[in-house]
Amino acid sequence: MRSRRIAPVLAASAVAAALVPTLTPATASAAENPLPQHPEQRPAWHRCSSATPASFQCATIKVPLDYSRPGGKKIDLAISRIKAGSSSSAERRGVLLVNPGGPGGQGLDMPQALSAELPKSVTRKYDLIGFDPRGVGQSSPLSCGLTAEEENWQRPYKAATFAKDVKWARTVAEKCNAKQGDKLRHITTRNTARDMDVIRAVLGEKKISYLGYSYGTYLGAVYTQLFPQRSDRIVLDSAVDPARIWRGMIQVWAEGSEPAFTRWSEWTAQRNATYKLGNTPDKVRKTFWGLVARADRKPIEFNGALVSGDDIRAGRAMFFSVRDAAEEIVELKKAADGRAPDSTPDTGTPERPAPPSFGRAVPPDNGSAAFWAVACADTRAWPRDPEQYRRDAVRDKAKYPLYGDFASHIKPCAFWKKNGSEPATTIDNKVGALTLQNEWDSQTPLSSGLGMHRVMKGSRMVTVAGGAGHGIYGSKSCADKTATAYLTTGKLPAKDVTCQAPAAARERSSATKLPLPTPPGIPGMPGRF
Repeated sequence: MRSRRIAPVLAASAVAAALVPTLTPATASAAENPLPQHPEQRPAWHRCSSATPASFQCATIKVPLDYSRPGGKKIDLAISRIKAGSSSSAERRGVLLVNPGGPGGQGLDMPQALSAELPKSVTRKYDLIGFDPRGVGQSSPLSCGLTAEEENWQRPYKAATFAKDVKWARTVAEKCNAKQGDKLRHITTRNTARDMDVIRAVLGEKKISYLGYSYGTYLGAVYTQLFPQRSDRIVLDSAVDPARIWRGMIQVWAEGSEPAFTRWSEWTAQRNATYKLGNTPDKVRKTFWGLVARADRKPIEFNGALVSGDDIRAGRAMFFSVRDAAEEIVELKKAADGRAPDSTPDTGTPERPAPPSFGRAVPPDNGSAAFWAVACADTRAWPRDPEQYRRDAVRDKAKYPLYGDFASHIKPCAFWKKNGSEPATTIDNKVGALTLQNEWDSQTPLSSGLGMHRVMKGSRMVTVAGGAGHGIYGSKSCADKTATAYLTTGKLPAKDVTCQAPAAARERSSATKLPLPTPPGIPGMPGRF
């Protein structure tokens, strides 16, 4: 089995994160009052695919590209469902919309995945509703015509390559603008939340319940902000901090990686008899940085690829799962020393299967195109001066050596021409919600989950102390019991809850096995935002 955490050069694909904007008075009515021509649609449900069960049904509805012009251009929105297991109207609660994360993550397959992972007490009460967000998958998918190299934004800052990286960011922005034009400014989290309300109305429901992972937490929070009276039971799993959208959420990866690296070095030193990377944390760190320096001088041939020191640093997420990281570094060190590595250990993190084919072919760069469209259109806060990115990357590489320069380096949003059609949404409401958070989450660290909890003032938070991995509900975590109780009874805990991850889950990722999107350039690592 190939290495799945190191060497992002092995597979650069789609990407990661989340933010939303507030409605102006002129647009509030269009979003908060269903548009007559859209709720009157009747979905033509059909079997999603010959390869899927007959109970897994798909349909396509129409939504406005621009909600301020509801009579204007329409786009497709692909939806899916598995009906509630109970036929009793007294037991059935309604619909549970689900989102796997992103931006740019396909969600049409989520009902089928969730039906196997969630408790029967939940699947009996709810129709599970999936959808590909606007611009994604089967929902009028975006493409910028990006090459695989242009999709890869795992770019360390180096003075010698800075001009080349600026050119890359400009090229991505220009290709997206040339190919998609005005459509880009309408591919936003806010408009996706409006689409969710059209889905609600089309299904004939007064309210929706919701389960969102990662970026999906931000999408769910935006829905509660725009449609508080239509929000029923809301579960936000592995949450984005709305105050840090979007550049700040990429930068939080660097900030969160440093304490994870410290924890890993301490854990590994205590097991020097097994891993032989050093018998003190300082010695373990010295071994690691020595390996990075060697790979920078001469890339290491590892599992059929050449791995540089920058590639090793870009695999920073592995340190949130201490046993996985120790095993990976041991194997990489063997390769550097010219010794044959053992077969790459199974880290227990499942590869994400390719989404099922439900119809039209999806452009190969769709995940990246949709990610940049949302990340750049949701907020106007991206710096425009390339020199600011240079200064920030230099500063943050010194402050956060593992990933600081990657996180703060220049991105296509610096040159994005089609900013969002509305200002950014402020999340600040008292809608009841349950947030779930692992202590050691590589994509949405604990600080991020706390940020969401603060602004969702009606929320309760379940923290899995010692828990590692991205995505909780459905992973048989200690948090599952609280989430299931909330979805089945509607009762939130009286106060925030902390439960303890079992010993095995503290050492190796216990992330959900649901098909969460894969971040760009880091094979096998679950979830974006």
